[in-house]
Amino acid sequence: MQSHEIRDTKNKGLKLRLEDTDDKWRIKAYSDADFAGDKETRISVTGYVIYFMNVPVCWRSCGQKGVTLSTTEAEYVACSEVVKELLFIVYLLRHMKIEVELPICVNVDNIGAIFLAENQNSSDRTKHVDIRYHFIRQYIKDGTIMIEFVRSSENDSDIFTKNVTSETFSRHSEKLIRTKEEYKTEAET
Repeated sequence: MQSHEIRDTKNKGLKLRLEDTDDKWRIKAYSDADFAGDKETRISVTGYVIYFMNVPVCWRSCGQKGVTLSTTEAEYVACSEVVKELLFIVYLLRHMKIEVELPICVNVDNIGAIFLAENQNSSDRTKHVDIRYHFIRQYIKDGTIMIEFVRSSENDSDIFTKNVTSETFSRHSEKLIRTKEEYKTEAET
């Protein structure tokens, strides 16, 4: 196994820039969960990444606060965590007089979680979901947030929730940090 040190990443970095054609800054997020991933406690893992102008500015991987009863609930809890972080970022940017394009797209790979976020009605299968996660609905309704389906294979937050193949890891991690040469090439095109 090869070990990496900070000096190995001296040619990597993050670069924010507003395109000439843009008048507002764009944010997007990816959210994922690994249902009952901890074999002892059955706690699910939340993972997310938030991009500001296509640059990752916030990412997280952590165990959820309680045990969830389904994949849908675990994904919904993860989605609520990323929405809380997004709201903080939006308020911070507004305070700095930076206009953010709305709605902010949150990419989720679970149709059940998207349904829970977008619908007020709950069934017998979902009525146990804690009300504290339903705050997402008000931000969807007011146009701040939009939840969108993304295939698991295209979900950048997948690498934060579970062990993935080296191909999947490479594909997603390349989006997270780039070399100076990649930024130069992008600027030239």
